Amino acid sequence: MNPLKLKCLKNTGLVVFLLFDWVASHAQSTNATLNEDYYHWVTRYEIKAGRVASEIFSSVRPFQRKAIVAFVDSLEKKDRVFISAADQFNLQYLRNDNWEWGHAETNNSTKPFLKTLYRKKSDFVHVDEPDFDLHISPVLYLGIGKDSRLNESLYLNSRGVEMRGMIDKKIGFYTFLTDNQAVLPAYAFDALTLNNVVPHEGYWKTYKNGGVDFFQARGYIDFNISKNIYVQFGHDRTFIGNGFRSLILSDYAPPNLFLRANAKVWRINYMFQLNRLVADQLGSVNGSAANKRYPEKFLAFHHASINIGKKFNLGFFESVVFTPQDTINKNSFQLSYLNPVIFYRAIEQQGGSPDNILLGADFKWNALKRLSFYGQVVIDEFVLKELKAGKGWWGNKFALQGGLKYIDAFNVPNLDVQLEANFIKPYTYSHDTQYSNYSNYNQPLAHPLGANLLEGVAIVRYQPVPKLNLVVKTFYTKIGRDGVNENWGSDILKNSKSRQMEYGNKVGQGVQNTIAFVDLTASYMVRHNVFIDFKAIIRHSSSPATFYNKNSTITLIALRWNMPARTYDF
Repeated sequence: MNPLKLKCLKNTGLVVFLLFDWVASHAQSTNATLNEDYYHWVTRYEIKAGRVASEIFSSVRPFQRKAIVAFVDSLEKKDRVFISAADQFNLQYLRNDNWEWGHAETNNSTKPFLKTLYRKKSDFVHVDEPDFDLHISPVLYLGIGKDSRLNESLYLNSRGVEMRGMIDKKIGFYTFLTDNQAVLPAYAFDALTLNNVVPHEGYWKTYKNGGVDFFQARGYIDFNISKNIYVQFGHDRTFIGNGFRSLILSDYAPPNLFLRANAKVWRINYMFQLNRLVADQLGSVNGSAANKRYPEKFLAFHHASINIGKKFNLGFFESVVFTPQDTINKNSFQLSYLNPVIFYRAIEQQGGSPDNILLGADFKWNALKRLSFYGQVVIDEFVLKELKAGKGWWGNKFALQGGLKYIDAFNVPNLDVQLEANFIKPYTYSHDTQYSNYSNYNQPLAHPLGANLLEGVAIVRYQPVPKLNLVVKTFYTKIGRDGVNENWGSDILKNSKSRQMEYGNKVGQGVQNTIAFVDLTASYMVRHNVFIDFKAIIRHSSSPATFYNKNSTITLIALRWNMPARTYDF
């Protein structure tokens, strides 16, 4: 071949390669749905590698699918420590589940159904074209069980569809829709009777005798505005932290409208998010008030984290809950909170606003290749002079978390242990109106039990063979509840001005309630994202108050298809 032509071909190939790399780097990715087991696998391998991942910042969830694949690929290149059959299975599962970013050949079906369905193991139907990517899969959850406190059987019947894709590799989209009917465990139904809400859900109505009916819809669009900045707009959940609980922002409350912008540059990840929340659901018998718009409030949230060295990540956050319906703003939206790089406390003080500001920090230290420490600090209000005085001033409101993860514990492959402690002072997250407390649809945005508690958590996960996961989840909580016409600081929905006293406050005050919870789960993956679950729950709740002095023993069996396990961990 002519040397000149050969050189031109090489140069052309280089240009094409660089162009492809540029397009791929700017291609937009949807998120991996929040799922306790799924995210455990991802963070497990970060710990096993003994470093903090540059591809993902694990304290900000959900993760983007392309970031998960990039992280898994980096492990194969740099960290050859994933030798167990279960680890190899999990890594391949993550590739298959996000195959549009890795095009894993192992995800190809040898015998597609009717030649067009399940050509990929992970997708019922898919389209893989240069300018259009589409994945559609059915969603199913069929569960039945028994609760010692109920005469009727527990059940859950969820049917729906999940769809995700990209257009021109620039616009991503995601939709998840399910119709659900259920008879809840008795203790979850107790939560319904207290605040007229189905845990984790929004609008609901009664179904037959003692059941509930609800529809869940989650979805968003996303796009990159530069190589390192992406924007998402939609209706979904967010979780901040590395623990079992998040004291900053959890996925306990129902999905809500959000606008998120995330920038990842160098070793820094910065997220700005604006959420529209329901301040009060104006409940009737069926969980809604007909022909009335629910009062709304907003959450503006900043989180910045930085990888320090190869093993340590430090994050800072601030958030403000505000509303155009308070007595100060007179139905005007506080535009200053839309500034993505401002200090909310200064804005609040300069504007004379009564809004609710929280700030704090989180950290993760992957100390060794099998051990990771993490924690959170949340400050609602804090006066150092009052803290030094030690008189239990009600206004010193803060929450603390500390935990560790020990993977391949005691040199047993795929045996993982997690220990965690949570401490939340009375009246933390509460405020003087429903328009500024830290809640959505009458459900906490952080810990599901609210505040005024001390909790210890222990979780053991074991994967003896690739498709079988065994989990023992336990927590022991001491919380101070309220008596009739009392406010001891656990119920964040109550006006903090109705507090019992100014001084002498301590964690666990009020009506004592001790909760001991044990959840044993065996989950077997029949095929990609098809699971059979066996679950046994023992929940002891002791208290002088009759309403909280109740014990339950629960057994469940379920078939899940493209859905995370439904849990009521409170």
